Amino acid sequence: MTHSSDPACNPLLKLDNQLCFSVYALSRLITKTYQKLLEDLDVTYPQYLVLLLLWEHEALTVKELGTNLLLDSGTLTPLLKRMEQRGWLSRRRAARDERSVIATLQPAGRALERQAQDIPHKLSVCFDMTLAQINELHRQLQPLINRLTTK
Repeated sequence: MTHSSDPACNPLLKLDNQLCFSVYALSRLITKTYQKLLEDLDVTYPQYLVLLLLWEHEALTVKELGTNLLLDSGTLTPLLKRMEQRGWLSRRRAARDERSVIATLQPAGRALERQAQDIPHKLSVCFDMTLAQINELHRQLQPLINRLTTK
């Protein structure tokens, strides 16, 4: 039943007008696309995100990984444990602070970087967008993400 003729029905409260739903739906669809592209590597989407950071930095604390990925340690720790079991990274306590755990990329994890080189291009094909268009969309979203993560 629709109440579109009801003056009390606020068009701002329609699902089609909600930024949150558009971003939620887009996020799910993007993740699903990545999952298909990552099947050949036998890597999950969250594992891919961790690998992206380690390919860039080689080693990061679990806290730094969590901050960058917006994940808490309860989510991140089992993920890192599985990745360590696969030989992609190692974890060790920091010498200066026993409470801090450092994840370090291993050769098997580095080898995945070479296999993942074509993922950005494949993604642009799936989206029917150029890499420049994808980068522009990212550039537009980043300020909002930054504002919301500092609150």
